[in-house]
Amino acid sequence: MRPERDGERLRHVRRSIRHDAAERHVTGAAPYIDDIREPEGTLHVVPGGSPVAYGRLVRLDLAPVRAVPGVVTVLTADDIPGANDVSPVAGDDPLFAAETVSFHGQPLFAVVAESRDAARRAARLAVVEVEEAAPLVDVAEALAADADLMPAYSFRRGDPEAAIAASSYRVDGEMRIGGQEHFYLEGQAALVVPEEDGTFLIHSSTQHPSEVQHVVARVLGLPDAAVEVAVRRMGGGFGGKESQASGWAAMAALAARLTGRPAKIRLDRDDDFVMTGKRHDFLVGYSAGHDADGRLEAVAVQFAGRCGYSHDLSSSINDRTMFHADNAYFYPQVHIHSRRLKTHTVSNTAFRGFGGPQGMVFAERLMDRIAWVTGRDPLDVRYANLYGTDERNITPYGMTVEDNVAGEIMRQLEASSDYRARRERIAAFNAGSRFLKKGLALTPVKFGISFTTTFLNQAGALVHVYQDGSIHLNHGGTEMGQGLFIKVAQVVAEEFGVALDRVRITATHTGKVPNTSPTAASSGTDMNGMAARNAAAEIKGRIAEFIARDWQVPVASIKFRDDRVWCGEKSLVFAEVVKKAYLARTHLSAAGFYATPKITWDRPKATGRPFFYFAYGASCSEVTIDTLTGEFTLDRVDILHDAGRSLNPAIDIGQIEGGFVQGMGWLTMEELVFDAKGRLRTHAPSTYKIPTARDVPADFRVAFFDNPNREDTIYRSKAIGEPPLMLANSVFSAVADAVHALRPGRPVHLDAPATPEAILVACGKQTGEG
Repeated sequence: MRPERDGERLRHVRRSIRHDAAERHVTGAAPYIDDIREPEGTLHVVPGGSPVAYGRLVRLDLAPVRAVPGVVTVLTADDIPGANDVSPVAGDDPLFAAETVSFHGQPLFAVVAESRDAARRAARLAVVEVEEAAPLVDVAEALAADADLMPAYSFRRGDPEAAIAASSYRVDGEMRIGGQEHFYLEGQAALVVPEEDGTFLIHSSTQHPSEVQHVVARVLGLPDAAVEVAVRRMGGGFGGKESQASGWAAMAALAARLTGRPAKIRLDRDDDFVMTGKRHDFLVGYSAGHDADGRLEAVAVQFAGRCGYSHDLSSSINDRTMFHADNAYFYPQVHIHSRRLKTHTVSNTAFRGFGGPQGMVFAERLMDRIAWVTGRDPLDVRYANLYGTDERNITPYGMTVEDNVAGEIMRQLEASSDYRARRERIAAFNAGSRFLKKGLALTPVKFGISFTTTFLNQAGALVHVYQDGSIHLNHGGTEMGQGLFIKVAQVVAEEFGVALDRVRITATHTGKVPNTSPTAASSGTDMNGMAARNAAAEIKGRIAEFIARDWQVPVASIKFRDDRVWCGEKSLVFAEVVKKAYLARTHLSAAGFYATPKITWDRPKATGRPFFYFAYGASCSEVTIDTLTGEFTLDRVDILHDAGRSLNPAIDIGQIEGGFVQGMGWLTMEELVFDAKGRLRTHAPSTYKIPTARDVPADFRVAFFDNPNREDTIYRSKAIGEPPLMLANSVFSAVADAVHALRPGRPVHLDAPATPEAILVACGKQTGEG
């Protein structure tokens, strides 16, 4: 049966339709930036980085570089006609460092050569002398030095410090939460083609075409209108191409500007690791007061985040950590404090979840910590602290939680995963197993959907209907493998009542839809789907008015379905109607627009409604750890996730599975290691481990929670990009639960990521041997 909307049959929406480029992906036929046929005379750009993390640049001798055969020119800060700034916000991120170097690998110059090989070989010959100073590398070092990059920020309700001091039961703790490398399959890349009258066309692997446009124009000293940016697809982004794609496009554009020839940049994987930002890592200190049943009375927590050498998007990212420090739990009295610290490491940036996951990991550690000291089942402690009704539904930032289904999801998953019986079996196993210990955890997700920078909550779309009834679709969202394009195409086909193959999906282009917001914050489908729907509705309205006049019937009686336009039993093929409308001089194009309603945020007062709605979910994970090696296996995962009325269940299931595995990687194996000199030592696949097919549990059960969005989103769906990543919190808690089995009642000291080394350390501390 077809799904329905208000009693009407739906043809495309809420159906599992494969990704529009699925075949091209698996056959290698989908073109990415490096696959675009290079125009004649294309030059290749390779950056050269600082050999030290911090100091004064004393000498930069590029004569040996220029002498290499095939080198056309070498770019430095002196060659920039506009501003030496590629930052998204604060103006503190130079394209090329000129006087001071601030992180190991920071670009000092770029080689422009006839071939990429020649450029790479030449870049190694630069003579760089830096008067080196001691760098700040670690969060703890930056805290000790009071190296705040921006002002601290807080949410406060009541007097939590006094409440904690007066509480009969309290917990105090500290944990480290590691960063994460994006490891997109396609690295940072851009191809710049100079066009007539000093304008440029840029093909960029970016989540934010408009920002690339603005930054390139800024660097070249041009108006925005002189720069066009096109993005058909990315080979992954995960936030790493939201702000940080701009600098590489600007580097290639500068080469094209100075040489008059097309220029391309594609970072080597090692350079990409070293020169681009990561997920923010945190040092978290907390105290909480609770009653004998584990119910919270007050929470005080400080997040110290490593931002790196410049602002990038760290202000908003650290804010979102604070927004999600409660996860699904009510804190009666609370102080959430955030310090944003400068270090001489690469500037950290957006990553799937945008700071939210770090806050939620803390919330789950707090629940586990209370359970360990009270002797209660961790799930029961979680239930006791969930948001409720009346006075227990106000977040620390003053937003009322109106759509809370976390408890319902958790109880449904508790039953379907057989949590209680498995708990008993695991206890029996652990009692009889000396070296292997099992752990089980069921954790919730409550994730706010919207940009907390309010003006970004807008989107545009452009829809053309051609004379033959085919449809051209363009919008401001970008496709990075997540299925955004096919979802929006489904919406447009549904609105016009035509076959999906009538809708032509086209590359995101700043010359078609201007002033786009980044495809981020899980808002791509919500906003671009609505904008496209609004554009389609405008065209449908004009066609309906024409048909109503032509057939002498009320406009309200006109329906679009099954590739035809209907009035009662009378109908015409859609293409025929379109042709007739065109001949009658009907405008068949529309620019749609959408601005997310209801959201407000007063940052100075730390209050408002920063999110349109929340997406919910829950996961139950079972693990087995080897206490002699620190290795673990993920034995089974059960997930129940709230996608509202899913636009495309197959795509959304893929996002849930992929997000979970990426989150598991972050929390258990992906470890970033900087040495004392600020050099990234985990700078390649040989030294940085991500999950593989062998790490995915053989028993992996994923289901949707039946819950139409109460807000008026596109077909009552919910965002799916970021929320599933936090389902992996259950893996981290399950590993801690297994360590706890070594000595029940004693708090577990386990940092993230829970690598084998970290698990071994935690086991040693748990048994008193570490």
